[in-house]
Amino acid sequence: MDSQSLTRADGGKVRALVVDDEESITQLIAMALRYEGWEVETAANGADALEKIRTSAPDVAVLDIMLPDFDGMQLLSRIRSSGEMFPVLFLTALDSVEDRVNGLTAGGDDYVVKPFSLEELIARLRGLVRRSQLVLAQQPDPVLRVGDLTLNEDSYEVERGGEAITVTNTEFELLRYLMRNPNRVLSKAQILDRVWAYDFTGKSTVVELYISYLRKKIDTGRDSMLHTVRGAGYMLKPVN
Repeated sequence: MDSQSLTRADGGKVRALVVDDEESITQLIAMALRYEGWEVETAANGADALEKIRTSAPDVAVLDIMLPDFDGMQLLSRIRSSGEMFPVLFLTALDSVEDRVNGLTAGGDDYVVKPFSLEELIARLRGLVRRSQLVLAQQPDPVLRVGDLTLNEDSYEVERGGEAITVTNTEFELLRYLMRNPNRVLSKAQILDRVWAYDFTGKSTVVELYISYLRKKIDTGRDSMLHTVRGAGYMLKPVN
């Protein structure tokens, strides 16, 4: 259990419910959440999920949109109608604006599209738990630091040498990944998987594009921190 582990306000473990009819996905998410120190229940269909909710009273849930008996939005409707207001993250292979809007309109709190980055999924769930009035067991420092570059994961503020830098959401996620791995070469494939959460086969130039955006913002007029390692990837390192 790491320093960012969460706990309930009463000191107990966070309780999560994972609902998906693909056992491999269910077990993968459950394993990662148990590593976080959470208690996890799983269900393969809507009826089973409703029973688990009655018996385990989860603090947060991951719901697959496509279930064998009724879909995730119908399940959420039944959950909300019973008075349960714990946060819900939709897990779906349906990558369209309409599906996302429908899920959030139905009372969902967030969504992740398959195939997904497990690290991103866990981070999203942590955020939902924090916002649902549960508290941190050990408050981690939200500020990442590499040399004179800082990134605040809570406020989404970026500074270099005390000067504020405005970044887009995608640039922020890319920079956060780089700053969590300083002095380490990250390949385009690794960056695509972590930042975009799916395979941009044939379009890896999107990484080059966003690296160039970041380089202009954090390096222009200063000593370079963001380096290209030819044939290998990219690396962020402090200026000596």
